[in-house]
Amino acid sequence: MNIAVYSGSFNPLHIGHLAIMKYLVGEGGFDRVYLIVSPKNPLKDGISSASGQARYEAAIEAVNRHFPHGKVKVDDIELTMPEPHYTIRTLDALHEREPGNEFTLVMGADNLADIRRWRDYKKILTEYSAAVYPRSGYDLDAVKEDLMREDASYRITILKAETVDISSTAIRNAIAAGEDPSAWLM
Repeated sequence: MNIAVYSGSFNPLHIGHLAIMKYLVGEGGFDRVYLIVSPKNPLKDGISSASGQARYEAAIEAVNRHFPHGKVKVDDIELTMPEPHYTIRTLDALHEREPGNEFTLVMGADNLADIRRWRDYKKILTEYSAAVYPRSGYDLDAVKEDLMREDASYRITILKAETVDISSTAIRNAIAAGEDPSAWLM
């Protein structure tokens, strides 16, 4: 099976995440999406790994509402792994658990632009692959071109998905300001 690995803190899951997952199992051509809730991103501050279980449970509820057919599966693999939660360790663990499947990491243009800071990013881009969705403010073609000059064997696919300009940070800020974020939540 060709599996899209969509990982993140998902704090909270929102309509932008939903649009990406729908694209991945539709036009994106993936057999299944593994939504992996990361307890803590080693490159970001401000989120407690202790909240990982609650975010995982919320993700299961949201995914079951929108994807009852099972094409999207919330996976707890990172919740059972020791810190730090490097993406390459997650991909390797998935490959070890399911050696017959192909895994493609799903990320936004902002992450691809910053991928050189990631642990073993070259292995991610050669042994696995990256499917990258557009984000406002990023010239995705230029970012990909720059990386491909470094190594022409990198496996990077630009998704033709629609850009949804909403972020979990904006939702958290709206909640802090007393606004109702329900229209943005998944």
